[in-house]
Formats: sequence, structure tokens, C-alpha cells
Amino acid sequence: MSHSHSVRAVAQRTAALINVVSLEATTPDAVAEVLRAHGETGLIEVSPHDVAEMRTAATMLGQIFAARDVDEAASALNGLLRRNVGALRLTSHDDRSPWHPHLDSHDDAPWGEWFLASSCLALAVLIWDHQRPPGGVCASPNCQNVYLTVGSGPPRRYCSRRCATRERVAAYRRSHT
Repeated sequence: MSHSHSVRAVAQRTAALINVVSLEATTPDAVAEVLRAHGETGLIEVSPHDVAEMRTAATMLGQIFAARDVDEAASALNGLLRRNVGALRLTSHDDRSPWHPHLDSHDDAPWGEWFLASSCLALAVLIWDHQRPPGGVCASPNCQNVYLTVGSGPPRRYCSRRCATRERVAAYRRSHT
């Protein structure tokens, strides 16, 4: 599985995959499309079983995004690391990519195992580097998407400008009725 291996790129892929596999109607093709959009190359074969395993991983990873503070995020992540990932190893995927760390069992690990392990690794580095939760869950009651909080600025509450605008307009309408 070849991919951009920066921590931020992996974390962005994590959020995108959590959001797509959390949808009830998600298809293997939709998951493969997200993988391709985030740099995976070659033949991407995702089965309905893979989607189910990735959905389970997404539920576990969602605890980190829902954390109220860095201690809660780190505790949730530590639990996942303790129960669900293998030993740290370096791989270059048979010289197809630069050397980079993995926590899954092998280069051909199932998609669910790979997703959980690679996500845990990236989120651990983000927590370590920024000393805060790596993201959040959209505050819009009509949206449960997760998002990353990278960079400085005021704390985010929404996954996108669209959700923020929709909530501002709804609040304005409520206050003027």
C-alpha cells in the first residue's frame, strides 16, 4: 500500500475514512475512492467484510476525536494501542515507497487492521507533537463527521465551512422567529 507517509497526510486519510465508513450505505467502491484520493495506488480491492472491519476501527478511533482534552485523547489512544496493534516496524513495501513506520502485522494486513494501526500511529504523533486532541466531532446535530485540528487559530467546532454556515443560518432564523 503506497501512500504519502507524512503524519498529517495519514491523519487526514484517517478522518476521511472514518467519515466514509461511518455511513450506513458505504460501499467498497466508496472506500476505495477515498483511499485513492489519499494517495493509495495500485489495485485497491476492498470487500464488504473489509468495510465492516474498517467501520469497527472507525468507531474505536472516533473515541480519540470525541475526547474533551488531551488526557482523554491519550487515554483512548493508549487503550487502542494496547489492545489492537502490533510491534513497531519499518517497511518500504518491497522498495515501492520510502521507509516508514507501521504497527500492523505485515505489509499485506487486512484493510481494517492497517487502517486502525496506521491511524493510531499518526494520531499518537499528533498528540505528542501538539499536546492536544488531534481533532474533534462536528458540533452540527445533523453531522457527525470528524475533523483534524491542525495549525493555530481559534478552536474548531465544525467539520467544514458548510456545516458552520448552516448552523449560523439556523441559529439566526431561530432568533428571528
